[in-house]
Amino acid sequence: MTTPSTLESIWPLFTLKLTTPRLQLTPIRDEHMPALVDAAVAGVHPAERMPFDTPWTDADPAQLAHNLTTYHWSLRSQSSPAHWVIAFAVLHDGCPIGIQEVHAREFPTRRTVVSGSWLSASQQGRGFGREMRAALLLFAFDELGAEVAETNALDWNTASLTVSARLGYREVGHQATESRPGTPETQTDLRVSRSEFIRPHWELDVAGADAARHELLGAANAERSSES
Repeated sequence: MTTPSTLESIWPLFTLKLTTPRLQLTPIRDEHMPALVDAAVAGVHPAERMPFDTPWTDADPAQLAHNLTTYHWSLRSQSSPAHWVIAFAVLHDGCPIGIQEVHAREFPTRRTVVSGSWLSASQQGRGFGREMRAALLLFAFDELGAEVAETNALDWNTASLTVSARLGYREVGHQATESRPGTPETQTDLRVSRSEFIRPHWELDVAGADAARHELLGAANAERSSES
């Protein structure tokens, strides 16, 4: 008798779960999207500031809901060992409160990941930003075999820069950018190596790591990463 298919058997990344003392990170499922849309519409940053490369939060609520949902649907179809993205729903007490993304190009040779995230304004100031990024780094360094993690923030974004500094990131450059058309800004580029990473005092619980390695790295590279 044939075993019925499940979403996890079709897309193995759905088995991945990162659990910290207060949060759980899991690849976004469709059932997470309504709460994530509500969290984004409720506010992520002050209206006069735009912390993102693309000003997606400027859209009206209906368009924001459409854009956010279709964007995250597209990430699933685009991921391959050559270029992959995981968008984690960040859950607190089972409720989605933000998103933590990680992506990489040519990871088997470059061993570098890049992260970005957002957190509902109502949940900011509680240390969740640092906790969810630490979870991501523990997963990338310890489970995938990454050597370097990169991120960036605009120079006024003290909260993001502080999270990075407390995790061991160092500044590696600055570049001019525009957060909105006609609004010049300065972006700070940051990097942390596996040895520089300031690890949290807690342990990360990881479920689905083997499936994630095979999906993201390919079978041969997955075996080498699990042995390192």
